[in-house]
Amino acid sequence: MAKKKLRIAVVFGGRSGEHEVSLLSAASVLKAIDKKKYEVAPIGITKAGQWVMAADAQRLLSGETPDKVLAEVFAQGEAVLLPPVPSSSLLPGEGSGIGRHAQGGGITAVDVVFPVMHGTFGEDGTIQGLFELADIAYVGSGVLGSAAGMDKDVMKRLFASAGLPITKHLTFLRNEWKASPRKATAKIEAVLKYPLFVKPANLGSSVGISKVHDRKELGPAMELAAGFDRKIVVEQGVGGNKKLGKARELEVAVLGNDAPEASVVGEIVPGKEFYDYEAKYLSDGSIPIIPAKLSKQQAKEVRAMAIAAFKACDCAGLARVDFLLEPDSPKGKPGKLFLNEINTLPGFTSISMYPKLWEASGLKYSDLIDRLIVLAIERREERDATSFSRE
Repeated sequence: MAKKKLRIAVVFGGRSGEHEVSLLSAASVLKAIDKKKYEVAPIGITKAGQWVMAADAQRLLSGETPDKVLAEVFAQGEAVLLPPVPSSSLLPGEGSGIGRHAQGGGITAVDVVFPVMHGTFGEDGTIQGLFELADIAYVGSGVLGSAAGMDKDVMKRLFASAGLPITKHLTFLRNEWKASPRKATAKIEAVLKYPLFVKPANLGSSVGISKVHDRKELGPAMELAAGFDRKIVVEQGVGGNKKLGKARELEVAVLGNDAPEASVVGEIVPGKEFYDYEAKYLSDGSIPIIPAKLSKQQAKEVRAMAIAAFKACDCAGLARVDFLLEPDSPKGKPGKLFLNEINTLPGFTSISMYPKLWEASGLKYSDLIDRLIVLAIERREERDATSFSRE
């Protein structure tokens, strides 16, 4: 008797500024996932927040505009899925109790949801909360880990509490900046030294981030970040000394639940002054180096710190942890290592750093997908062992 295939719903798109990156990641996952093992249902979320299924979701991946796809969906009389409406795709399931999705007019149980979403409304705990309410197993961190990993201010507080080295920084609310730019500027310059990095607290893929060399550049950078989030994080740059050069940007992929493992250490040499959105996705100038050229002790320290960061944020499934390494001093003294941030749903194309780091560690892309699905089921089983009522 043939073994029953697991049904995997791959969810992608969304209202985030990283919508296009999500489409690229999802296309890679859908191409690589083993169709002999899994029955796969693509679920697309448009930039306006509507959910579309199967063939219509594939059309989003192929580059058709959401407006065109939605217009035809409505014209055909098909419902656009808006959870948590009872007719939505994500409802408590029957039999397995894990969930179900609409496909071809019928209702089919879903075993695991694989969210391939980046940024706001996909990586910040919001959609994870929907999966929890719907009682569905899903890949990646839970509500707390996702939210903490998305908020750079909260993330840094957790890192500091765990005794992990972080860059010197300040956090401002948008209203604080709007009310008194001069006061905020004075505070920044009293505590931090240029160059600075100004970032929206809750966004990914370096969207809205600016490198600030002097006061003249600070105001526009703060305004840009304030347009993307109500919280703004201002960090003191690492390195940047003309004699010593820029800091090295290191990355580690982490995989697991309660006993996570770290990949080899990789390094990104940006094609621009820093690794911004354009350098990540629109330019061929950035160079990945895997493994990074580090001493055994340095590599060991970075990998251990990546696992500690993963645990500090209560992450699960997967995460990419990013570091900044100061240049060595002229006398040869090793530069200090700083934990930059954690990304709980990193880019997942076949050429993204997360899968490339695992491939260099001996785990193929398709096998990585398998591992993540297994981890999602294990985490669901762990949750099922928890009582939520006295009865």
